[in-house]
Amino acid sequence: MWRVPGHLCVRFAGRSKLSGPWSRPAAFMSTLLIHQPQYAWLKELGLREENEGVYNGSWGGRGEVITTYCPANNEPIARVRQASVADYEETVKKAREAWRIWADIPAPKRGEVVRQIGDALREKIQVLGSLVSLEMGKILVEGVGEVQEYVDICDYAVGLSRMIGGPILPSERPGHALIEQWNPVGLVGIITAFNFPVAVYGWNNAIAMICGNVCLWKGAPTTSLISVAVTK
Repeated sequence: MWRVPGHLCVRFAGRSKLSGPWSRPAAFMSTLLIHQPQYAWLKELGLREENEGVYNGSWGGRGEVITTYCPANNEPIARVRQASVADYEETVKKAREAWRIWADIPAPKRGEVVRQIGDALREKIQVLGSLVSLEMGKILVEGVGEVQEYVDICDYAVGLSRMIGGPILPSERPGHALIEQWNPVGLVGIITAFNFPVAVYGWNNAIAMICGNVCLWKGAPTTSLISVAVTK
C-alpha cells in the first residue's frame, strides 16, 4: 500500500485573503489540539505534532508543511509535511518495483494480506472514527461507520480473492477449450475527497490489491491526518 498525499494541492495558511481556516494568525497556529489532554488518543494512531505525509515503504516527505483544522471550532489539530514532485517520482518508481513482486503472489495470499489490514482497522475503529469526526466534521457514529465500510470491503475482498478468474469457454475445435485469464492492471491511482476520507479509499484499495495491483493514494489536504493514520 503506497500513499502519496497532495503534492500539488497544498494549503498555504496565512496567504489567503479569505476568512476561515485558510488564514490563521501565528499565535493561533502555536496551539495544537494534539497537545491537549482530551485529544491524547490521537497519539494512539501514531500521530504527532508534525507528521511525515509520504509512505513508499518508509515515511518521508520533502514538500510544504500544512496544518489541518477541526471544522467544528477552527482550531489546529497537527501538521503534515506533504510530498514534493521528487517524492512523487520516487514513490511511483518504488511502486512499480513492488508491483512486479505483488502481481506474482497468488490471489488467496494477497487476500490474506487484505484480511490483516481489515483486522488492524477493527482494532482501531473507534479512534479512527473519532479522527474522522474531528478532522472532517462528521458526527462520531458516521465517522466510525466510514471506517467500518473499509473493514467490510476487506472482508468482501478476502472472499473474492478465491473466486476471481476468467471463465473456461467451449471451443469450436473438438478437444479444445478457451480459457480467459485476467491479469493485474499495474499501478492504480486513488484520489479521495474530504467528505469520504476513508471509505472511498477502502472500496478501491482492497479490491485493487487482491487483483494484484499496487495503489498510490492522494488524500484530500484538509484530511491529511486521516490519510496518515489509515496508512499506519
